Amino acid sequence: MKRTLLALAVLIFVSSCAHTPEWRLSWEENFDSPQIDTSVWSTISRGTAAWRDTQSSDARCYDWRDGKLVLRGIVNDDRTVDTAAYLTGGLWTKGKKAFHRGRIEIRARLQAARGAWPALWLMPYEEERYHWPEGGEIDIMERLNFDSVVYQTVHSHYTYTLGIQDPVSSSTAPIRPDDFNVYGVDMWPDSIVFHVNGVRNYAYPRIETDKPGQFPFDIPQYLIVDMQLRGPWVGPVDPEDLPVEMEIDWIRYYEWK
Repeated sequence: MKRTLLALAVLIFVSSCAHTPEWRLSWEENFDSPQIDTSVWSTISRGTAAWRDTQSSDARCYDWRDGKLVLRGIVNDDRTVDTAAYLTGGLWTKGKKAFHRGRIEIRARLQAARGAWPALWLMPYEEERYHWPEGGEIDIMERLNFDSVVYQTVHSHYTYTLGIQDPVSSSTAPIRPDDFNVYGVDMWPDSIVFHVNGVRNYAYPRIETDKPGQFPFDIPQYLIVDMQLRGPWVGPVDPEDLPVEMEIDWIRYYEWK
């Protein structure tokens, strides 16, 4: 009898652990048309933040090749129009499309260069309500220079302002440096789970704490896809390495039933 009950308990445990959510494809962007879908995307305007101080709508920073979006970082050869030494292309869904409680996967290839800083990331859709870092930031992928790894990170008041790293807020994952890789994140009410090429990298959980702002991520987010150059983290640019490209094959957003 005890063996029967034990076997039944093991069966129930295995069955529950084997359960996986049923993902349903909700939206995808394949970049098949050689133009930006302006109902979803806008080019990113230049700003003062380190990640944004070379963003430009210059047509040379955007291209389509073999059904893929190409975002470039280039030397600015006409500083009478824009005083930035370098120009980069980037798109975001800010004010147009939000993502919440689902899985995002992006297939991309990243060229390497000194000072290259391509990124795929999420920010709060209602930015007027959630100022950085109180509303959080989810970095699906950042690559620096010639690295053979990418960084996957969350930022918040808890991790950035208070500087608390329990739980740890960032991890690296290996990539195929010269090939396409699939970068992904799952947004759950109780955790943010990162993966690369279908392999889980790490998870950032919601925890019980008396410190404020530990898990602000369970809110609608907008997506940012951008080529970046230079900055305090990535370092200076070598203009001899430019132009440098990030190719985006497709983006898919899944929701669970």
